[in-house]
Amino acid sequence: MSLTRVAVTGLGAVSAIGDDKDTSWQAARDGVSGLKHTFLDPGPNGPPGREWLIGKVKGDTLAALEAVLSRRVGSSLDPFAVFSLKAAHEALADAGLLGSDGLVKAAVVFGHGIGGLTTQEKSYERFYGLRNPKVHPLTVPRVMVSAPSSAIAMEFGVKGPVFAVSSACSSSGHAIAQGAMLIQAGRAKVAIVGGGEALITPADMHCWEGIQATTQTAIRPFSAGRDGMVIAEGGACMILEDWDHAERRGARILGELAGFGMSSDAGHLTQPALDGAVSSMTQACELAGVLEADNILIAAHGTGTQLNDKNEAEAIRAVFGARAGGHPLTATKSAHGHLIGATTALQAVIGLMALAEGVAPPILNYAGPDPDCAGLDLVLGKARPIDSRVLMVNSFAFGGLNTSLVFKAA
Repeated sequence: MSLTRVAVTGLGAVSAIGDDKDTSWQAARDGVSGLKHTFLDPGPNGPPGREWLIGKVKGDTLAALEAVLSRRVGSSLDPFAVFSLKAAHEALADAGLLGSDGLVKAAVVFGHGIGGLTTQEKSYERFYGLRNPKVHPLTVPRVMVSAPSSAIAMEFGVKGPVFAVSSACSSSGHAIAQGAMLIQAGRAKVAIVGGGEALITPADMHCWEGIQATTQTAIRPFSAGRDGMVIAEGGACMILEDWDHAERRGARILGELAGFGMSSDAGHLTQPALDGAVSSMTQACELAGVLEADNILIAAHGTGTQLNDKNEAEAIRAVFGARAGGHPLTATKSAHGHLIGATTALQAVIGLMALAEGVAPPILNYAGPDPDCAGLDLVLGKARPIDSRVLMVNSFAFGGLNTSLVFKAA
């Protein structure tokens, strides 16, 4: 039995390199970094403040969201939900679905690594630092990881399957795959999928430093001298549709989600395993029928850590063999940072726009070749014209949770 084809009909994003999908794409294409050293102050009851290399969203996303919604929502939403709702609004507008009666039976699946951390830290500061037992009455609904999915459903009247996925860095990858499966199972004709994250808080930055995962110099994917990732915030969304449904309503089809793979390393909490990455990529490519294809644009997980980039490079060589060097590879975390649960969705949005424009965005901060990452066609220095018609987006998360998504150009 053939699977229902899944169309992509809308995109939305907010990130450290852009307040929407277009500005995010343009910055990635032009090699503009949104990562900056920024002072974070824990307040009078915390340790001394310090500067961190982070990817903060530049604009006032809440004000922009409230302007398009024509009402105030800030008191009820943590920043990670604000980023998610803003991206969803843009994606639905891009798909021509704002105000559509067809959303009643749609699905919403969003992925997040942690949840409302900004709200949680503020409540802890109030409780432990100020010794005040009264916290904000909306603390629980602001913190819960499903808050963005609920906010999107309530804003746009979605009454079909609505839930959240949390699998660290693969969260939005799993969310996109889950949305596609709901469509293929006949449970929805439209799925609003993506992710949002807002982890830049003083305490959380110390947590990432504690596991020696971050850099304070520059994120250098697949490069000699790489020494860690950069934590960032934002959100991204795409609208998935049953292909026939999209065609009947005259939608502009941006691409097709043709395959996805999911696997577990079942090994180490923070160290990746080769077989898990190979499995997710192979599943996705086989389902899409592109395992033997040439010229696939690879949007790598590319965190800039020693272990991840080495493992991902080895996995790409294992999956594609001698053809590995014929697939242009980009790693846009070097521009927008690592949004943890939202990164896969953001890289998918940027990757689809790269296919549409025929240009691959460059990897930034490259300092020279690393033998462990040899045999790959890294896009370096500046954007490169491509004629790729297939995109693969990888995410390999802490806990050994892996996803790979394969899209085909429209």
